[in-house]
Amino acid sequence: MTYLFAHPFAVLQRLGEHVELTVLALVAASAIALPLGIFVAKNERAGRLVLGVLNTVYTLPSLAVFALLIPVLGIGTLTALVALVAYAQMILVRNVAAGLRGVPRATVDAARGLGMTPAQSLWRVELPQALPVIIGGIRIATVTLIALASLAAWINAGGLGVLILYGLQHDDPGRAVTGSVLAAALAIGADTALRRLERRVRTG
Repeated sequence: MTYLFAHPFAVLQRLGEHVELTVLALVAASAIALPLGIFVAKNERAGRLVLGVLNTVYTLPSLAVFALLIPVLGIGTLTALVALVAYAQMILVRNVAAGLRGVPRATVDAARGLGMTPAQSLWRVELPQALPVIIGGIRIATVTLIALASLAAWINAGGLGVLILYGLQHDDPGRAVTGSVLAAALAIGADTALRRLERRVRTG
């Protein structure tokens, strides 16, 4: 970690890039996954098809996905964001659907009995009850995105992966260790914070 103390501003810049890339990807992925997860939960046959496609995308090697996107989007942050958003879909959509399917049918029927429309029941009853499972998916997706964002350095998208990649290519273990340790610490911190939020929502 000597590199961190010798070059704190350079390290903070890379850390900021990593956080920004992860947050942007997570927000975009969540915005897509919520309606898609609702669709999957409400349409079993079509939902299986959607999850099958997302599972296929999730199993593709990340560097191969970057390589496939480069001819279309070029190198840089946009390509990294598209790849990260695609990877997060399987986790997020599956958890949204699982959370909604886990809401007791009697609870939904009671909401309908009170005169709620299907949309009102969804937003006021079903999604709040599914929230702990959805947050669990966000937690897993966040940790996954932090790890995958380290590979974005290969396509010039910045982040802590720049330190890791440079350290490996130029026999500079100080940079590689600094980047690796900070990426791990970021993932552990995010996991801990979201796990506490998940537990608080579940109990309360």
